[in-house]
Amino acid sequence: MTRGERERAAMTGEGALRFLDERTGAAVLARKTLRYVFPDHWSFMLGELALYAFVVLVATGTFLALFYDPSDATTVYHGPYALLEGRDVSLAYASAMNLSFNVPAGLLMRQTHHWAADVFLVAITLHLLRIFFTGAFRKPREPNYLIGVTLVALALLEGFAGYSLLDDLLSGMGLAIAYAVAMSLPIVGGDFAHLIWDGEFPGGHDFLSRLYIAHVFLLPAAIAVLISLHLALIIRTRHSQFAGPLRSERNVIGTPTWPGYALRSLGVLLITAALLFALGGLVQINPIWEWGPYEPGIGSNGAQPDWYLGWLIGALRIMPPVEIVVWGKTLVPNPFFGGVGFPTAVFAFLYGWPWLEQRFITHDTRRHDLLDRPRDNPRRTAIGAAVFAWVAVVFFGGASDRLFLAVEIRYETQIWLFRGAFFLVPAVAYVVAGRIARWLQASEAHPLQPAPPGRLVRTPSGGWAPAGEESEGPG
Repeated sequence: MTRGERERAAMTGEGALRFLDERTGAAVLARKTLRYVFPDHWSFMLGELALYAFVVLVATGTFLALFYDPSDATTVYHGPYALLEGRDVSLAYASAMNLSFNVPAGLLMRQTHHWAADVFLVAITLHLLRIFFTGAFRKPREPNYLIGVTLVALALLEGFAGYSLLDDLLSGMGLAIAYAVAMSLPIVGGDFAHLIWDGEFPGGHDFLSRLYIAHVFLLPAAIAVLISLHLALIIRTRHSQFAGPLRSERNVIGTPTWPGYALRSLGVLLITAALLFALGGLVQINPIWEWGPYEPGIGSNGAQPDWYLGWLIGALRIMPPVEIVVWGKTLVPNPFFGGVGFPTAVFAFLYGWPWLEQRFITHDTRRHDLLDRPRDNPRRTAIGAAVFAWVAVVFFGGASDRLFLAVEIRYETQIWLFRGAFFLVPAVAYVVAGRIARWLQASEAHPLQPAPPGRLVRTPSGGWAPAGEESEGPG
């Protein structure tokens, strides 16, 4: 190889591969990785958005961990927020206030961290919906689908643990509700709650430390491992893609890793980080100085958790006052049905769906690398819309009480409205979504674009009309 050829090889990346291969023998693997093809469709970016929001979460969370004190020991607040001057607060709350007002860029980092958590959960939820409605969970991708559902559950738990660490009024009320739900577990509830909380609520001195370790170390590590495994399985089974010209079950048409996809993905990372930091700097979120430290006596019914837990609060609110009593003893307390039973039913449906569909709807055990459009499987679309509507009704049941009270609708009336909607709305969603899917399947119309006009013909009067509707006019 001449000197010029060596220089050109180095510029095109072959030199780097040769250097790597001569020392590790990894050139074949590196070349295969660089040539891996990613299909082009905007919906595939939802998973990347979740991944990059998680990257921002880790980066900002590391910064916050340097200043946060996970202790419930009492101290007297002396700081720039005058309304709390002289109040007894926990060291955890005081350190969060110090982060917000005294640490340079502390409030920016705390708010960016919170926004990143919200975006992470939005993106991962939308990604799961895309997987469901396009049939991306079918053979051979069932294990990866189960990993994705588990990631949603861990993300919810991680988010709850994160905003519970601040020991403000809002997080304290959330922990009180969580304690009641844990206590409602049949037989083992009391022992389980005491184990987690290190005693009766609000817990022993070790509770915040345990929650801190779970939020900073255990849950992020589990999420990172599952994300890595998720990505590895995607590469191992190949990306699925939508049907189109030259696309088949045996190929993937799109953009290779290098240089196209890698540079585009880097751009998405930078844009995601920039937008999250812009939100953190410009849009206030979770102003703990307004809530104040946790004091049970000043809690109000208007408190709302972060949006991603609204469906759990809604389930607790609209559940009728039903308990299972055996021989005069309460075996299953009421909070169990909304706080444990409802989310368990939702996740049991998600975990079991690939096999439920295969057994009762499609009877299809073949490998699928081409995705469905929602219209291609109307029954799946109808069932998914019904379950989504079911969860949405419960979510709004936990989030709209302030709005209803503003228009003078009594709280009891709200609860009965949502109880009725709990059964009615999913049935309506099932029928409407199924009919729309079948209509789109039959017409091949675009759901967001008007149908193209038919053939036009010239009328005798010189105008234009659809073929078959022209008239002779006066002679």
